[in-house]
Amino acid sequence: MKTLKSMRLHIGIFGKTNVGKSSFLNRITNQEVSIVSDIAGTTTDVVEKSMELLPVGPVNFLDTAGINDSTALAEERIDKTMKIINRTDVAVIICDYNGIDDYEKDLIKKFDELKIPYLIVINKQDIKEITPQKYEEILKQVADEKILKTSAITDNEIVCRFKEKLVKLLPDEFVNSPKVAGDLIPPKSTVILVIPIDKEAPKGRIILPQVQTLRDLLDSDCLSYVVKESELEQALENLKEPPALVITDSQAFKTVSEIVPENVPLTSFSILFARLKGDLSAFEEGAKAIENLNDGDKVLILESCTHHAIEDDIGRVKIPNLLRKKTGKELVIENFAGHDFPEIADYKLIIHCGACMTNRREILSRIIKANEAGIPITNYGIAISYCLGILPRAIKIFK
Repeated sequence: MKTLKSMRLHIGIFGKTNVGKSSFLNRITNQEVSIVSDIAGTTTDVVEKSMELLPVGPVNFLDTAGINDSTALAEERIDKTMKIINRTDVAVIICDYNGIDDYEKDLIKKFDELKIPYLIVINKQDIKEITPQKYEEILKQVADEKILKTSAITDNEIVCRFKEKLVKLLPDEFVNSPKVAGDLIPPKSTVILVIPIDKEAPKGRIILPQVQTLRDLLDSDCLSYVVKESELEQALENLKEPPALVITDSQAFKTVSEIVPENVPLTSFSILFARLKGDLSAFEEGAKAIENLNDGDKVLILESCTHHAIEDDIGRVKIPNLLRKKTGKELVIENFAGHDFPEIADYKLIIHCGACMTNRREILSRIIKANEAGIPITNYGIAISYCLGILPRAIKIFK
């Protein structure tokens, strides 16, 4: 239950008002998570529930408002529901004995575009069973193995039947959990982690990507040596053999690259997370657009979480300074934080954070949207190493 939300399988529950979405969630979680009412539009904001769903593991359910909401707040509710799609790893579309119409078909089309696996749950079968004709209509859109006929009220096997269907739809990374760095080197390898203690380091702690990387290396039976950049030279001298890998915070990339011998593989936490949470190849390709930026071009820096910016903030100060120095151009750089995705048509480049506070699906959705708009997208670590001229070295180990 202590698993980070960003590392959980996100299961989005979608459908029209009053088809039993909230009843379904309450039955699966065995808790009164969502309000159940005969009044359409009872669910307004997205309701989230984290739980352990064996054999899947830690999951995060997202119960959304009805997409055919006709109440006074309809537009706002529907907007929130549609944004949740970008965070959804697996979608569950709830309908009832009325079958599916344009609402559900639009959802299916959206999920297909974003490559999101989905399950159709035909609910309220205790009230009235779906007719063969309407079931055939669904089969024209969805294969039989992706359909579950049930009743959230009377089906005593609903949890087992749902999990059985769900497991067959799971993205591969939730069946075979990906490594942060442990798959890049053999067990028993020595790895140096360079962690600056600067203004961005939380007092008494280290930041999340560094914690996750360290734990991953421990799980992979590697020997981890954690130092500040000021102690890196001594750490290298203390080792009898060169380390198999050096991982640095992106902000110390330049200093570390000058200290670590060329024959020692070097990368950053942010680049590791570019692979774990996004698409490393897409980010590498996107960084090349830095060369083509001109005076007045707009660059969007996306952050997954909201935080108080400090005077030397990486996304608001350091990366903008690096971009301007690298290009020699007067760029317009804008920052946007949170789960919402802004209108991107006017931007020439998008630079995304390491995404430690969100799930992979949200990052992949953003990459797809950027590609559809023809806008290059990269991430913090890739952009920083490109501006410093060390990107080939920083990604060599992944090749």
